[in-house]
Amino acid sequence: MSLLKLEQALYRFADWLGILAASLFVLLLFNVFYDVIMRYAFNDVSIGMQELEWHLYATIFLLGVPYALRHGGHVRVDVIFDRLSLRHKAWIDLIGTVVFLLPFVGLVAWYGVNFTIESWELGERSGDPGGLPYRWIIKGMIPTAFTFTALTGIGMLLHSINTLRGLHPDKPQEDLFHRDLN
Repeated sequence: MSLLKLEQALYRFADWLGILAASLFVLLLFNVFYDVIMRYAFNDVSIGMQELEWHLYATIFLLGVPYALRHGGHVRVDVIFDRLSLRHKAWIDLIGTVVFLLPFVGLVAWYGVNFTIESWELGERSGDPGGLPYRWIIKGMIPTAFTFTALTGIGMLLHSINTLRGLHPDKPQEDLFHRDLN
């Protein structure tokens, strides 16, 4: 498999995670709607449904990070970065990915695994009566999502390498905020 095809496959995966996160947002919307109706119309509160709200929100956020990273939706110093040539941008992305992104997400994923295993071994559950069991599931989203972010980072790294090899001659990393919407 060529580096270009691997880059495209990793980016398709990040796009799929974005679709999954958006779909979960719809579930979150219905969950909050149900919770509000039950609370104010029937004076009935479900701790489990309230906890499910933050579980869904955390999952949406964590799965949205690789999507945002793939589409350039994270903070950059655009005043400087936008003035650089495509090759300079590729070098900055390559160095930033190798020096900052991949080590950080690797550490969080690595320590998140132990965090999740400990929760599973202890049989950790909600501290509230009526809360959700299996707290390890939401904790497991941390190493899972950071592993997905690492995969997207590898896609960014490959994009930079492919740009430096001349395979993306006039196509910068896609940017959510500066792309043409026509």
